Amino acid sequence: MTRITVRDVSLFAKIVGHGYPLVLMHGGPGADLYTLMSFKPLAKQFTLVFYDHRCNGRSTGAEVTSMTMENLTADADALRQALGFEKWAVLGHSFGGSVALEYALRYPTSLSHLLLVNSGGDYRWAAEKSSELLAKRGFSPEIVELARRHLNGQFEPDKMFSNLMKLGKAYNPHTGLRQMPHMLFYGLQSKLQPEATIFGETQVLKDWTVMDRLGEIKVPTLVMAGREDFIYPPEHQEELAAGIPNARLVLIDRAGHNPHDEQTAETLAAIRSFLAGSSPGSA
Repeated sequence: MTRITVRDVSLFAKIVGHGYPLVLMHGGPGADLYTLMSFKPLAKQFTLVFYDHRCNGRSTGAEVTSMTMENLTADADALRQALGFEKWAVLGHSFGGSVALEYALRYPTSLSHLLLVNSGGDYRWAAEKSSELLAKRGFSPEIVELARRHLNGQFEPDKMFSNLMKLGKAYNPHTGLRQMPHMLFYGLQSKLQPEATIFGETQVLKDWTVMDRLGEIKVPTLVMAGREDFIYPPEHQEELAAGIPNARLVLIDRAGHNPHDEQTAETLAAIRSFLAGSSPGSA
């Protein structure tokens, strides 16, 4: 673990592996790099750069109101420069995918590849449609309403952990005993920042969309998600992939919002295949 000072923040980071650089942008908002540790086996082929966004996890130095797309993407590019990479591949999960999309649009010459995992190009899908989808899938009215409030930042900070526990089956419909030790190990190390979640959902992501700009993305792009994700379901993944020139779409069966936890081997295989097929080492 290390701390890297860029701009006005100290970013908490973990850098492992050897090979072409791949930066991983975690979701939330309000989560941290430990939520992406299922991607760690990729360190056999790539230099993985895990880090906490400003105001998230263990990163420090800035007020939550500074958590804008402008700052989040500028932080990422300053981190790239600090590490001495001319370019890198960028993987974003969930909210991290929103940041990754903005990064690809704002810093198009800084990345060679874009990998979007259970991400969306329009937050209205999550804010307005996700709870409706849970209702259609037979979840109780209480869980449906909880999901609606949670994804719209309508909860008290001290309720974040309990909310996530109650929504566990919605997020991870196929998590079983096999995945529990891994998820528990890294879950205990995670540091949630509920204020970042609330600010992110009520300010940063409110009315956020890049769907009308997807055609500007020119790098090889992988759009991947669990087929049973309720936040960004297959129909949105299809729309997202269709908007990005020559994007590859991969849907992972028996997985929800975190396919890297539920179907790790298949998820990593898809990433390796995508990066191998588009030659990141020569990008």
